[in-house]
Amino acid sequence: MVSKKSGAGLAAALGAAMLLGGGAGAAHAAPAEGGAALAKTDIAQALGGTTTGLGYGVAPVKDLRLDPWANSSADVLNNGATVRPENTGLAPIGTETLTGPLSAGGGPRDLPLVGPLLGALPG
Repeated sequence: MVSKKSGAGLAAALGAAMLLGGGAGAAHAAPAEGGAALAKTDIAQALGGTTTGLGYGVAPVKDLRLDPWANSSADVLNNGATVRPENTGLAPIGTETLTGPLSAGGGPRDLPLVGPLLGALPG
């Protein structure tokens, strides 16, 4: 609905449409020769960006403290159990190998088998 007080509003709207729309001739412009084409992807740059982003996302998980009570009197992982097989010639097997790094305040990077595997990830 157009205001009947003055034609200034209509003129301003028409001027804005001309500036933003480019006029009536722009609506029927011919497409560019050759059509649209996508740019070629640089694989090295894409992998570099992915590796960098993955490194920033994985690094905090590698250093995450798994035992919240480490180095305190309430640490349940500070206790260990050792089994000594009798008359088999085998060495004693204990839980300190696994729980020791955690009770010292370490994270997944400090675990015996998981740590070397996490070293393969960036970050």
